Amino acid sequence: MTHAQRSRLAEDTVAATLRRLPPAIREIAARVPVVHHDWPSEAILGDEFEPDILGMFVGSPYGAPTGENPVAAPHILLFLENLWDYAEEDRAIFRDEVRLTYLHELGHYLGWDEDEVAARGLE
Repeated sequence: MTHAQRSRLAEDTVAATLRRLPPAIREIAARVPVVHHDWPSEAILGDEFEPDILGMFVGSPYGAPTGENPVAAPHILLFLENLWDYAEEDRAIFRDEVRLTYLHELGHYLGWDEDEVAARGLE
């Protein structure tokens, strides 16, 4: 599968996941862009994250004050090559991991910490 095909499959998966969310959450979720990268850069990883990270939420959570100089507008990053490797090149597993990673990072956008995300089964 080419990168373009993986990207399209990820877009379709996120769109389908978004459509299944409850209306109140869907409206909020639709505001946060989802950006695809092949892999996380060194700048993204820093000292905090492992190179095989599947996704990341960047920016201020929904409803949080952004201050005068926000570092970045809120967005979700999906690392498609890491997701594809994690799925062992299986399309069905890839779709499921994209869905789960998107929901996990959306949870962070909604202001949930790791424990709250895990409590909702999004780990």
